[in-house]
Amino acid sequence: MTDSPFDLSGKVALVTGGNRGLGLGLALGLARVGADIVIACRDMAKAAEAVAEIEATGRRVMAVACDVTSEASAQQAVAEAATAMGGLHILVNNAGTSCRFLPQDVPEAEWDRVMNTNIKGAFLMSKAAHPHMKKSGVGKVINISSMYAIFGGAVDSAYATSKGGLVQYTKVCAIAWAGDNIQVNAILPGWFVTELTASYLADFPAQEAKINARTPAGRWGRPEDLAGTAVFLASHASDYITGASIAVDGGFSISD
Repeated sequence: MTDSPFDLSGKVALVTGGNRGLGLGLALGLARVGADIVIACRDMAKAAEAVAEIEATGRRVMAVACDVTSEASAQQAVAEAATAMGGLHILVNNAGTSCRFLPQDVPEAEWDRVMNTNIKGAFLMSKAAHPHMKKSGVGKVINISSMYAIFGGAVDSAYATSKGGLVQYTKVCAIAWAGDNIQVNAILPGWFVTELTASYLADFPAQEAKINARTPAGRWGRPEDLAGTAVFLASHASDYITGASIAVDGGFSISD
């Protein structure tokens, strides 16, 4: 334990979708400043690789099977994590998915799949985590939204709608849980190198040059670029910040 307000020693963080991509980058960032980590995901084989990588930081780590779209699964995963780790103090709602259709062409099943994962999943995991955080007297919920909560996207109607809804859900939870000393904030990643964006560029290859030209930082984000913001929002350094949405996008959202 140190005097740093960013030190997470003694804290337990659960990261949904923490077995790959941005989720793994977030989990590693939290572990490197002292947090013990629980990865909640569906692909347990992939989770084993992530667990081994996080263990190298010297922190305790475990993986739990979880379908964030199921209340029973969310409740079980959170309970299992809190029991095994001795509590739960930080929840990162990172699990997410997308589909690409014009609004008039979105199949109902695809709309429901995106909404169930991106917004219902955050709702169910937050609902499950709340009593554990309230019991401990401290809590941090970090919702991974998107810059599409700010912008529209013609072929991203379901994704953008879900991420905009997640920002609003962040605000209502921040208000409702302030009395429990639980801070709830959102991160809005810009263009990051992930499996989702790789498939996007495969469908729309001309977009890469446009995105690069608009991004003042001159590059796409990497998973580790989210870690600092997540550490800040998970730590005592942000105890007086709640309901906020922070863009981590290399300046994309402020550029023309």
